[in-house]
Amino acid sequence: MRFLAVCIPVLVLCNLAHAADIPDLTTALQNTYRACADIDRDLTEMKKLAGINTVITGVGTGLGVGATATGIAKARTDAKIAEWERILDEIIRNQTKDIQHARIINDQLDEFFKQYNFNTVSDVRNAVSDAKEKSKRLGNWRTGLLAGNTATNVAGAIIANRNKVDSDLQSKINGCVSAVDVLKNAINQARVAEDEIGEAQDIYNACREYAYLDLSPINKRAKGAFVSSAIGVVTGGIGTVTSAMANSDEVREGDKEKEKKLNKTANVMSAGSTIASASATVFNASQIAAIKKVVAVSERCSEVLK
Repeated sequence: MRFLAVCIPVLVLCNLAHAADIPDLTTALQNTYRACADIDRDLTEMKKLAGINTVITGVGTGLGVGATATGIAKARTDAKIAEWERILDEIIRNQTKDIQHARIINDQLDEFFKQYNFNTVSDVRNAVSDAKEKSKRLGNWRTGLLAGNTATNVAGAIIANRNKVDSDLQSKINGCVSAVDVLKNAINQARVAEDEIGEAQDIYNACREYAYLDLSPINKRAKGAFVSSAIGVVTGGIGTVTSAMANSDEVREGDKEKEKKLNKTANVMSAGSTIASASATVFNASQIAAIKKVVAVSERCSEVLK
């Protein structure tokens, strides 16, 4: 009995002290509003940026596909030029050959002329000249498309690096969770006092979901988009420079083997940059989905706070 006589007063005093630490319901509601009201705006901005980045990297993917397709078309044109020039060289070299050999060559030339619908050697020379101009144009287009792809990857990397849950937003969410916890205690205290708790209960029900949110997918998607875009910047940049070098008059009119290697490298870099842009687009789209889950909570909370 003596033990109970000592403990009961102590417990009562502790409960009274704890209740004294809990703000009244009006103050708890005001604190919750201040802590939670701006989160929805920040998350809506994040969703908007993720959407913009998806469009940007999507455009970059299209430019990369165009650059790759152009590079393939150029490679085919260059192969045809090489074949036609080889035939022209064969004609010139065999003009002084013996009659029997000339007949064999002539039979091969007849087949060649029929295949490409040429009538004279001049037709071949004209076709070679036209094909070289086409190759030059295709090379310029590839360089331009690669430059555009690289630019979109630069923009995508910048936005992806920015568009994540930073310490400021995390602090706001943590503050909201703490304020909602205090609101819960204030509601319980008001319930004991038989005060009106309808509005406060609605706010608590809507805003308490912040405590159960997993924000890590947002940053994981942002990191994936950033890395993909950064890879695209490197591959696209190398491809742009290489393509420009391969299409320069100095290289085109000089070392054919060097030109071929540069063109091949440019095409490989173009394909790599396209894949990187496409990957960034996927990450950005999935980031939107992750942000939407958080926005759904923030919108419900903001709605009841109005």
